Amino acid sequence: MTGNSTITRGSGNHNGTGTGTGSSGSGSSGGSRGRRGRLRRTLLAGLVAAAVVVPVSAAASPQVPAPAPAVLDASAGPQERYAANLANLTASARTAEEAGRSGRAAKLREMAAGAAGAQFLSFDGRGRGRAVEVFGDLSTADRIAVLVPGSDTTLDTYQRFRDGAISLQRRLGEQHPHSAVVAWLGYDTPGTVSTTVLTADRADRAAAELGPFLDRLRGLAPAGARIALLCHSYGSVVCARTATGPGVTDMALFGSPGTGADSAAALPTHARVWAGRGSEDWIGGVPHVRLGGVGFGTDPVDPAFGARVFAAGTAGHSDYLKPGTASLDSLARIVLGATEVPHA
Repeated sequence: MTGNSTITRGSGNHNGTGTGTGSSGSGSSGGSRGRRGRLRRTLLAGLVAAAVVVPVSAAASPQVPAPAPAVLDASAGPQERYAANLANLTASARTAEEAGRSGRAAKLREMAAGAAGAQFLSFDGRGRGRAVEVFGDLSTADRIAVLVPGSDTTLDTYQRFRDGAISLQRRLGEQHPHSAVVAWLGYDTPGTVSTTVLTADRADRAAAELGPFLDRLRGLAPAGARIALLCHSYGSVVCARTATGPGVTDMALFGSPGTGADSAAALPTHARVWAGRGSEDWIGGVPHVRLGGVGFGTDPVDPAFGARVFAAGTAGHSDYLKPGTASLDSLARIVLGATEVPHA
């Protein structure tokens, strides 16, 4: 997958590093050490899982039927894309209703009637669903934020993701009218209560989608527009594996469990890398380890990681984009290109 060569991988060399005081390791002594090593790894994986799995997880999304996504020529502009995807979203709501999925149908109708005018660059109503929505005017925006969500973000939980995007766009507009926010639900997010949230497999696949999307986005915006990637929770794992071009000037990781990399310098980007975590965010208790492909290693807010640490106040895990918060203010400053942002 794109950019993976720059990511530090877990290694089996960490296994069984303890040394015994008895025999050289043959027979039962070697077997005992092997069992202790396996037990240690199992307990460690359990600690990671226990820290990541929280009781606010959304219910699993049903496999809801929907029409195939709209097919558009690569040269299609934003307005043409918005119209085609809104029509597809409306048809998906009808299909869901006809299939007896009234809950999904209601959520899709809510998306279609969004206060921002339902500007979807892409939409796929099948299964858990995907959507890429724009808030603001891309044709005039020279400051663009791309939000990348974490686990359990689906069409069934989309409104909370949208609320954060709207909050950020309003905050940006207070200082810089020529700004836009893109809510990028462009991948199948892992479930919070699942083993997939503990590995980078979903992130690898997502990064292969996000990188090309960022390149296309530059073609829809004015020349020289600055793009900031704002990456929440598991989304920070996605961003950390995404190769970015010169249009991406900043990458902010918040509520992050780690990235799979040892340092900001190891990420496949030339963007400034920021990191922040609120004092009430439970993810601060996640063990920052990586063994056998489980876990994500160095904490991005650790000085050893080398990111620019920004103030996130008392934000809880789902609070970073709420109006009036220190975290929202810091993220808005990053999007607008500030060279100085309050430190944690």
